[in-house]
Amino acid sequence: MRPESLLWSAACAALLCSTAAAQQTTRNPHGKLDEECTLCHSSEGWVPAHVGAEFDHSKRGMALVGAHAQAACRSCHVSLDFRGVASTCTSCHKDIHRGELGNDCSRCHTSRSFLDRSIMVRAHQQTRFPLGGSHLTVDCEACHQPAPQGQLAFVNLPTQCVDCHRTQYLATRNPDHAAGAFPTDCNQCHSATIWTSARFNHDASGFPLTGAHRAISCAECHGTTFTGKSTACVSCHQPDYNGTTNPNHAAGSFPTTCTDCHSTVSWSGASFDHSRTGWPLTGAHKAATCLQCHGDNVYTGKSTACASCHQQDYNGATNPAHAPAGFPTTCQDCHTTTAWSGATFNHTWFPYPHRTATRCVDCHTNASDYSAFVCTNCHTKSDTDPRHSGVGGYVYNSTNCYSCHRNGGGGG
Repeated sequence: MRPESLLWSAACAALLCSTAAAQQTTRNPHGKLDEECTLCHSSEGWVPAHVGAEFDHSKRGMALVGAHAQAACRSCHVSLDFRGVASTCTSCHKDIHRGELGNDCSRCHTSRSFLDRSIMVRAHQQTRFPLGGSHLTVDCEACHQPAPQGQLAFVNLPTQCVDCHRTQYLATRNPDHAAGAFPTDCNQCHSATIWTSARFNHDASGFPLTGAHRAISCAECHGTTFTGKSTACVSCHQPDYNGTTNPNHAAGSFPTTCTDCHSTVSWSGASFDHSRTGWPLTGAHKAATCLQCHGDNVYTGKSTACASCHQQDYNGATNPAHAPAGFPTTCQDCHTTTAWSGATFNHTWFPYPHRTATRCVDCHTNASDYSAFVCTNCHTKSDTDPRHSGVGGYVYNSTNCYSCHRNGGGGG
């Protein structure tokens, strides 16, 4: 063999040996991945790799949808050996629920977004605490706070408001919930929509708020006492009671049942229903002030006799003079409540002509005694037919003219 042929044979043998050696040392880094390299790699450069559109990941047991379609391969395939990678959620996503909610993440999460609240909310509605109002938007950890391993954070949690809102309960000062021993059942006043717009249904407390009571602050009545608070008016209005002078409530021993005279519309402008006392106010008595009758600060057990107020009127009367004549003090025999003057006496028992007299003194000449009078006090003229007295006449009882003279006529 010529030297040139030997040299060519040696070169070919060396090339074959180097190719065989290279093929023996190069292994597929993706393990037993039965795909053409060109599906992800190109001749321009081995890296970076780009998965071709014709690659169907769903045929490998895991469809890439939602956020998974945008994820980098290495975010799931931490090793270049793509075969045998688990397709369960927890293989990539840490279970912050520690198994409390099971291993089916799709009950609350979707591949579109791991924090898709809509499906989480729907799942929460099946629990003992359906979400409503502001609870729909708060972060999960606001209620499900991280806890040490072994302590439940998602199941069997208490559902009472105070378990989450105790800090707000203790910090509230208007009114002071803790000092006032407020119940911790927050939904009596608060709603799930907004914590600050609290409303208490006072009607359900047994003391409905009416009139001016609706406009005052809680602290004006309650201070720091909210449970077992007295509903008696005087428990709040004692200073008003003590300070009232027209009339003087304290001096007059007024009852402290303020509602007898006052309403919740306004403390001033009180009105007392006198008809409930057994002595209704009529006529001029309606316009009189309380002090005109009760100036002695006697309101309970006050005498209802006219003279108890009208003694001075009685003493000062001159036509006729009541006191000297011994008039009875039953003023209503002649007077009415319309006006003290213009009194009329019921003289109907006496014969008609006498009722035309214009003055009491026409008949009652003795101003000191109206009950002691006889006919002859006025009728002194002697009658002649027949003669009532004297020689040859008939003797009549001159003090009893009425036994014969009736209705202004002649004899009986």
